[in-house]
Amino acid sequence: MLNISNNQLNKKIDLNQFKSGKEIFSKKYYKAFNKFLLAFAIIGFIFIFLPWTQNITSQGTVTTLTPDQRPQTIQSQIPGRIEQWFVREGDYVKKGDTILRISEVKSEYFDNRLIERTNDQINAKTSSVNAYQGKVEALQRQVQALKQERGLKIEQTKNKLLQARLKVQSDSISFEAAKTNLNIAKKQFTRTETLQKEGLKAVVDVEQKRLKLQETQAKLIAQENKLLATKNEVLNAKLELSRIGATYTDKISKAQSDMYTAQSSGFDAKAQVSKLENSNSNYRVRNSLLYITAPQNGYINKAIKGGIGGTFKEGESLVGIMPEKYDLAVETYVRPIDLPLLHVGEKVRVQFDGWPAIVFSGWPNVSYGTYGAKVVAIENFISSNGKYRVLLASDKKDFAWPEAIRVGSGARTIALLEDVPIWFELWRQLNSFPPNYYQPENSGKEEANSKK
Repeated sequence: MLNISNNQLNKKIDLNQFKSGKEIFSKKYYKAFNKFLLAFAIIGFIFIFLPWTQNITSQGTVTTLTPDQRPQTIQSQIPGRIEQWFVREGDYVKKGDTILRISEVKSEYFDNRLIERTNDQINAKTSSVNAYQGKVEALQRQVQALKQERGLKIEQTKNKLLQARLKVQSDSISFEAAKTNLNIAKKQFTRTETLQKEGLKAVVDVEQKRLKLQETQAKLIAQENKLLATKNEVLNAKLELSRIGATYTDKISKAQSDMYTAQSSGFDAKAQVSKLENSNSNYRVRNSLLYITAPQNGYINKAIKGGIGGTFKEGESLVGIMPEKYDLAVETYVRPIDLPLLHVGEKVRVQFDGWPAIVFSGWPNVSYGTYGAKVVAIENFISSNGKYRVLLASDKKDFAWPEAIRVGSGARTIALLEDVPIWFELWRQLNSFPPNYYQPENSGKEEANSKK
């Protein structure tokens, strides 16, 4: 009792006058109590040296070994409206079986002849592409013809130019000859006139020489005019040659421009054809998506979006399905402090919810208590619950897991580690130390084989 008062009862009341006080304060009681404490201490001392198997326990759930065997929901890739159901919850379906039929909710896909009309557009655009191709080929032939015609015209004009130059040379010679004749006529006229003055020639002879001189002067002027006209023909031929080049260059350029325009229009038509073909393929695929089919063999769990006439968005879950065949596994979570102690291939004991650990004789496949499992995968990144996920599969060398277990049920896992004294385990728990770190026995052999 706490001495919270100045009135001390042990001085006013004799406790030995009570029966319980006599037994408590007797020497015989102290001896028995000391013997009990001594025996308890000896037993406790021996107990702390007994072996204790370290273990890692955790809670988990039953799942499947591979992702494709796990329960899944079926979604629609397009928004739609539910029109008809072909299954009920609990039905067995095979891969490709139709589960429900939906209809479009977007106005651009309401046309029942959408694919047919798209094909007509493709055919029209394809014809347009062919027409543009024909136009390009015609313009190419036109360009080739213009180039050939230009070459012929240039050759013809070059011949005219050569003829004009040769004619200039001929007229120049004739002009020089006319000059020579004029000089001769002048000399003859002068000589005849001198002789006439001396009385050796008649006046008629002088007149004849004068007439001949005038005729020679007229021929010289005419020959000079002819020479100038021939030179003018040379200039005209050169001008014609330049004009032919410019004219045909303009015609060829215009034809090439039309050809490039036709090619550009043809490429644009080809792009439109490709776009229409793409749209046509998309329409065909979209039409096939109006029937929701089973991705694999399994059982219909639940219609998430029920009824008729209900609308939904793309990617929204419509129905849940459980695969027909699956390999059971257990996913459990361990603390980060225990993670270094687990390795792939290690043995783990599993106790399933609803399957008692007490042995029941005559109850098939449930009289084993816990079932064997082994670690098949350890997550490398921590989960949202602050622990690491570990996947366990059935140990083929141990008893088979019960067939009645369903995916999603609970399980309790126990990983047995080293055998240590109890005092060590108590000391470890008080200090929050992890269990003894060790490597599996076969790790050394595997490392040696890998080095070889």
